[in-house]
Amino acid sequence: MGCFDDVSGKLGFGLMRLPKHDEKIDVPQVCDMVDAFLAAGFNYFDTAWAYVGSEEATRQALVERYPRDSFLLATKAAPWSKCETAEEAHAQLDESLQRTQAGYFDYYLMHNLGSVRTEAFDRFGMWEFAQQKKAEGLIRHVGLSIHDDAAALDAVLTAHPEVEFVQLQVNYLDWENPIHQSRACLEVTRSHGKPAVIMEPLRGGLLANPPEPVRRVFHEADPAASCASWGLRFAASQPDAAVVLSGMSTMEQMEDNIEALAGFTSLSEAEMATVHRAQEEFEKFDLIPCTGCDYCAKACPVNIGISGALLALNAHRMFGSYKNEWIVGGERKGKSKPSECLQCGACESVCPQKIPIVAQLDRAATLLDL
Repeated sequence: MGCFDDVSGKLGFGLMRLPKHDEKIDVPQVCDMVDAFLAAGFNYFDTAWAYVGSEEATRQALVERYPRDSFLLATKAAPWSKCETAEEAHAQLDESLQRTQAGYFDYYLMHNLGSVRTEAFDRFGMWEFAQQKKAEGLIRHVGLSIHDDAAALDAVLTAHPEVEFVQLQVNYLDWENPIHQSRACLEVTRSHGKPAVIMEPLRGGLLANPPEPVRRVFHEADPAASCASWGLRFAASQPDAAVVLSGMSTMEQMEDNIEALAGFTSLSEAEMATVHRAQEEFEKFDLIPCTGCDYCAKACPVNIGISGALLALNAHRMFGSYKNEWIVGGERKGKSKPSECLQCGACESVCPQKIPIVAQLDRAATLLDL
């Protein structure tokens, strides 16, 4: 697939949801996971300027421990975050290079296009900047990641044919979702001749631990296969999928993901029918499309644990309980309760999923007494 010719295997290590110890990234555990990932024959790693602590952990666990030509590294620019000038937006690349000490990036993405965020890339000249840095050898390939519909994606790719690849949210739950339009976005990507990197194949972990009716569908089809493996294989079975990213947080997740995609074979017709039955079961739940990315929490002026509240609402609907989704390590996510929301809308302006967060926080405050 052109710019992905050097990628080994379908699985990519998404360095967004890394394991933590005492609220800090657990670098020794990340080292073990990196070792297992590379030993299994995979080599694609994905971080971002906006992932707090991730680029530094990448340096410690990967760059400082392995030859630079033994892995491929992607990072991303987020000019919509805390940038007032083009100089500040462009400086993110220098900061990413300093944090990782990688020397160059194999893949550099315009991060999280969609809605009002897209305009920042034009305003700060990020497209031209990326091409300049590619010519200088600091970037090998330029792509974009987007959380928007097919029409928005088509407009961006039409305006910027120089983009070499697209990172998309693709999973069987969002396949026909009217907001994410996974299927339609893949079709647009194909029409422009661009390969795809798949993100959120497990929808923030939801598809790894789905409600019982969904779990039953998969178990009846193959008792030995995890629910996560079904989600990963569905994403990897799409013809344009060059890499499927998984934000792995534990060695157990790493081992299961490796087993799912090592020696990958596409889902058969019968297996696709099983996934369709799982989709039908999911349709019976009215779920909030939160992936736990926590961009909203970073924007919240009173530090509400927004994703915790939204996942609690989903857990209540699917399982009749929300404690394990809302309480982490015995402490409430965030300093403030949903009932303390200022209704300022800062969270909604950065939400890739276009969730009406303010209204959902009001639901959490009343329905769950949070």
